[in-house]
Amino acid sequence: MRHTLSTLTIILSLAAITLLFSACAPRARGEATLYVAAPMSGFQANGGQTVVGGVRLRAEEVNRAGGVAGYRIKVVALDDESDPDVALSITDQVKAALKRGDNVLGFIGHYNSGETLAAMEVYHRLPLVVITSNASNVALTQKGYDKFFRIVANDQVQADADAAFLTGQLEAQRIAILYNDTAYGRGLYDEMQRALSELGATVVLAQEVKEGQDRYTAEVEAIRSAQPDAIFYAGYEIETPYLRADLVDADISIPMLASDGAFLSATIDEAAGAAEGMYVSAFGPSPAAVADPAWIEAYQAVEYRNPDTYSINGYAAAEVLLAAVAKAGTLDADGVAEAMRQLNINTMIGQVSYDDKGDRVNAPIYIYQVQDSAFVQVWP
Repeated sequence: MRHTLSTLTIILSLAAITLLFSACAPRARGEATLYVAAPMSGFQANGGQTVVGGVRLRAEEVNRAGGVAGYRIKVVALDDESDPDVALSITDQVKAALKRGDNVLGFIGHYNSGETLAAMEVYHRLPLVVITSNASNVALTQKGYDKFFRIVANDQVQADADAAFLTGQLEAQRIAILYNDTAYGRGLYDEMQRALSELGATVVLAQEVKEGQDRYTAEVEAIRSAQPDAIFYAGYEIETPYLRADLVDADISIPMLASDGAFLSATIDEAAGAAEGMYVSAFGPSPAAVADPAWIEAYQAVEYRNPDTYSINGYAAAEVLLAAVAKAGTLDADGVAEAMRQLNINTMIGQVSYDDKGDRVNAPIYIYQVQDSAFVQVWP
């Protein structure tokens, strides 16, 4: 009987200690939403889906490690259809969530500069940290937004590097510039004109084309008449392969450099072999250069497809944002933004730290050439 009472006393004591520690231990705060906006349908769906895939992979890794700041991450992908009006309508959904008091980790997006410019007119007034995975228009970080960042360089940086490559590595002095009719294309055209002029080169042709254009008969003849040493194209993977194919069909064999918007496998796949030898600039490395087999396998398990170049952008954007949330230890947007400005971390897209405008410090530019139907880095 004495043994039984002693055992019962121990059991009751252990139960009391367990209850005490349970009461003192921090409770899980539940789920917090990480929004990511990109074209999930329409002509740029592949690019947008690769960004979302990268975000989802990083969120899953963080969730497996216990979440961030006490929260489990829920990724909510929003389809902006590559349309600024749709991007603007998406802001209503995010505003409603914040008004309800939902736990929001932040917003990754948009994919294109035009959609980002439209949406930021709303988001900059909200308690929300925004990091774009791809938008490079210079104006985005000149508007005084205090909670806006980007994971890529801006187009001033890209233009300086691309102009240096054209005039230095390719020794071109007469450049034809074509650009699509978007905020991205027009903004990069302006920056390329400036950068080439500063290096003493001449823009012998400047021609705007339609977003999504797939035949370039008139443009090819204009290029032939202008007799440039090289061609620069500021646009997307939905135009670049067709421009390149029409140039090759017309036996125009001068060097062609396309901007980061063409740094997707579709530029090679849709060119019917004509992409061989062309150059593409990029804000980050290709997955083949930085991702080990385990990362690729993990991506495939999350997305059921292979990663593409912008998978790195989405993954790095999520990595940086979630690192800032962890550093801040809170979902408070001002606290997370301040933590972002203090970050200096190594990511798959390179070393990331920020200036006071939200631009990356010393953001790199890479130049690739299509060789044997693959992007091969040739510069720097």
